[in-house]
Amino acid sequence: MGPVECVVLAFPGERLKVSAVTAVADLRRAGQVRLIDSLVVVKSVTGEVSTSELVEYEEFDEATAEIGPEANLLGPEDAAEAAETLEPGSCALMLLVEHVWAARAAEAIREAGGRISGTARIPPDHVEQALDAHREAMAALAGRG
Repeated sequence: MGPVECVVLAFPGERLKVSAVTAVADLRRAGQVRLIDSLVVVKSVTGEVSTSELVEYEEFDEATAEIGPEANLLGPEDAAEAAETLEPGSCALMLLVEHVWAARAAEAIREAGGRISGTARIPPDHVEQALDAHREAMAALAGRG
């Protein structure tokens, strides 16, 4: 099995957009991830938190048709933790995914006695800043030659 991760995708408004769910379904269909579980968390404008299963939304039927049964591993505690990151009047899609693309490497690492001893998620704005700095440095080098 590849690495498993819980990802919380936050969105403005109290309804998920079909395009976001379709993008996740596309990753699953392409064999990049296996969706183990999902949960929709909504934080109303008054701060009330509610949860539902992704498959409960009819507008996502086409996107979720091939997902199959989920394990129901995400629960109320997980939803409460995700809700803490949400602004009132917004929602989140919680995904428990296996990174299928890394399964073979994970197996080889385990067979060699290795293990993951830590991970860090790099915020997208930090990645953009690093890419901008790299582009500037490359442009400066090109200007010298």
